[in-house]
Amino acid sequence: MSGRKAWSAGLIVLFFVAWELFCLMTGMSDLVLPRPSQVFVTLVQRFPVLWPHIVQTLATTMLGFVLGVALGVALGAIIGVSKTAYDTCYPLLIGFSSIPKVAVVPIFVLWFGSGTVPAVLTALSICFFPIVVNIATGLATTEPELEDVLKALGASKLDILWNVGLPRTMPFFFASLKVAISYAFVGAVLSETVASNRGIGNVMMTASSNFNVPLVFAGLFVLAGLGVALYVVFSLIEGQVTGWATRKNDVIAT
Repeated sequence: MSGRKAWSAGLIVLFFVAWELFCLMTGMSDLVLPRPSQVFVTLVQRFPVLWPHIVQTLATTMLGFVLGVALGVALGAIIGVSKTAYDTCYPLLIGFSSIPKVAVVPIFVLWFGSGTVPAVLTALSICFFPIVVNIATGLATTEPELEDVLKALGASKLDILWNVGLPRTMPFFFASLKVAISYAFVGAVLSETVASNRGIGNVMMTASSNFNVPLVFAGLFVLAGLGVALYVVFSLIEGQVTGWATRKNDVIAT
């Protein structure tokens, strides 16, 4: 694993070095593509100004994510245990998930005005679908034979759901969290670029209108770092909670 991390870090460093050399050798204008060194300097200099916007974006993302998880788990459980609910709700969910979420941001702004609420709702509307799908899949894949045996032993449907169905969904659930947190982050930033006066998305749009391209790229670096950090956090949580469901490489080798 350490070798893989070293390769990954090396590729990142190589990417930035190649970028820097390309800009220097071609004399690329900062208005088109600033050098990474200039972007990092801008990021350090403007970090005190960027920090409140970073907090705003993170708070919006997490609130939308938490609400999306609650909604996704509830809908996923209903769809997973009821064929009627599956046949009724699933096509609607597919249709809703197919709508580009940038198209619903103006509707949220019309209903709630510009600010935090549209960003939270956009994050929620993007992130809840993978949770619904994974929860429903985990519940629907419970073997009918196992259910029949448990019913014969006197277990009720609620007992089967609580003691068998929900534990089976844990690997599916935590796998979906990694996807959902990334989607929530994208949704929050997307809304901030359209209908907010705070957040990294708004900073990038303001910098773009002022032709401050290094600050725009600094915002991109911040977003990339936050996105990776959130993904890593939920990957670690997944490994701690559902490690029992993952086959280790050394076990496979033996």
